[in-house]
Amino acid sequence: MSKRPVVSALATVAIAGFSLSAQVAASDTLTLYTSQPNSDAQQTVDAFQAAYPDIEVEWVRDGTTRLMTRLRSELSAGVSNPDVLLIADSMTMESLKQQGHLQAYLSDERQAYDADLYDPEGYYYGTKLITTGIVYNTGAEHRPQTWQDLLGPDYEGMVTMPSPLYSGAALIHMAAISANPELGMAYYEALKANRTEAQGGNGGVFNAVAAGTKPYGIVVDFLPIREAAKGSPVAFVFPEEGVSAVTEPVAIMQGAENVEAAQKFVDFVLSRQGQELVSQQGYLPAHNDIASPEGFPERDSIALMPLDTEQALAQEA
Repeated sequence: MSKRPVVSALATVAIAGFSLSAQVAASDTLTLYTSQPNSDAQQTVDAFQAAYPDIEVEWVRDGTTRLMTRLRSELSAGVSNPDVLLIADSMTMESLKQQGHLQAYLSDERQAYDADLYDPEGYYYGTKLITTGIVYNTGAEHRPQTWQDLLGPDYEGMVTMPSPLYSGAALIHMAAISANPELGMAYYEALKANRTEAQGGNGGVFNAVAAGTKPYGIVVDFLPIREAAKGSPVAFVFPEEGVSAVTEPVAIMQGAENVEAAQKFVDFVLSRQGQELVSQQGYLPAHNDIASPEGFPERDSIALMPLDTEQALAQEA
């Protein structure tokens, strides 16, 4: 009897087994695209893998603008690499939703969130609140408490802000201010008339105020709050008229290869455990029942300016 049929059969079984193993391995790998800072992204991935040790996470990190350029290039080429996105702002997510690139998932964890923090159909969910308010150098003469204060003659030429052309948070802030009936686009015209200086991102604004180059600024909350705790001569104000917020939403791609793992990731970042990590990282959690980090007021004391993402996206276009 020839051994070739037996060898051939064994080879077929071995190859089939290898293929099955490869498929299992592929199904246990989650690909994440995120704009979180590297240290935050690593902590998020590590915490998720500790909760789901059978799921391997491969992640790509870049700024939202550059990450979306990469993603749209891949989509144009007929490729959809990520299973899940965790990026800065809801306007970008709304754009991807309208273009059919996201899939809906109604996570049970959404019950602990305000309805305006997630898409009603479950296409994306806010995971934190990064608000924009006022920072001032503690050596400055004045202590602004409202957005209108920055328009006064005492602040002429002394205020700096991030450019909406560069910063996603600044773009969201401009959209929220413009939609506020008490402020509107006239507010930005008044800032310009008062010689407010627009520069690159929030980091540059914070550095200018901390150094005293500009005593007042418009900036995201966590930079001055964190650095004030370390001794930096700055203070942050949540203005009385309210603050805007980027929510760092999470979403599942329409072309996700590992939908089950992607759903688990969404559930995790929205869960109490995931939101406690957000607080530990020094951000305001989106979850209603998780305490604010040190240096922040309680969530219910912060007035958030509403933002209609669909309307804002239409106006931007």
